Amino acid sequence: MSIGNLPSLNGLKAFDVAARHLNFRLAAEELGVTQGAVAQHVRGLEAELGVTLFERLPKSLALTGEGRSYVADVRRAFELLANATANLKPQPVKLVVSTTPTFASRWLIPRLPDFTSRHPDLDLHILATDRISSFQVDGVDLAVRYGSPPFGPGLAAELLFEQEIIAICNPSLVAEGAEPRNAEELSHYTLLHDAHNSWPEYIDRFLGGGDPTLFRGISFSQTSHAIEAAIAGQGIAVATRAFVSTDIEAGRLRQVFYGALRARSHFYLVKPRYRKSEAVEKLKDWLRSQVQA
Repeated sequence: MSIGNLPSLNGLKAFDVAARHLNFRLAAEELGVTQGAVAQHVRGLEAELGVTLFERLPKSLALTGEGRSYVADVRRAFELLANATANLKPQPVKLVVSTTPTFASRWLIPRLPDFTSRHPDLDLHILATDRISSFQVDGVDLAVRYGSPPFGPGLAAELLFEQEIIAICNPSLVAEGAEPRNAEELSHYTLLHDAHNSWPEYIDRFLGGGDPTLFRGISFSQTSHAIEAAIAGQGIAVATRAFVSTDIEAGRLRQVFYGALRARSHFYLVKPRYRKSEAVEKLKDWLRSQVQA
């Protein structure tokens, strides 16, 4: 049968929907037309084909043998049309980004609405783990890694931002002008530690040193948890300035001392050196713009 000899598409659609509901009224509601229009389309299709597709029962319909056979092929044809149409539409480009959990929760995720509005064609998958993900095994396109280059053979690294560590707490815990002046005064407060354990260096650098046994503290495996504890007023934490800057601006945290440690390790954008991707470059440009902002 040539394309010119195909039955009416309106008739085929009415037949397909009516066969699913076995009711002209329900089919009409789904199609947004009148019940009479559905019945007319089906009668026209039956006349065109020269077969009866439905048995008209008092309150419903029943497919005839020809109708049951025909509707299966009609539905496959509509599925093929739907799939062919969907394949014509541009599909979002998926990008897998590997980060540490703290970078993801404290820096990246709050900024993602800006990225999605600028790049609706890019579909980000955030792989947040302390484990170093593999570009090959995990399908990673770009990694934000904490450390110092080189990160491995065949990998290109670009500094995203340097890590500056400051002491922070809830403003209600330490009032402006009432900051501890030395390690002994600091020992009256609970120190919040993370896995990086920067407190000893911070105390040595800015408070004249002190006996670690003088300080009571709470330790967390994730820096983000130590920051949340500080926001909740549970103690004083040391954290990367970039991870708490919005909380300081919003008044949830304040910087306790003016001293800031420059860490030995920083945050880098890492990717396979010879893998070219326009999507990855768009993501890198956006990340740079967020640091500059």
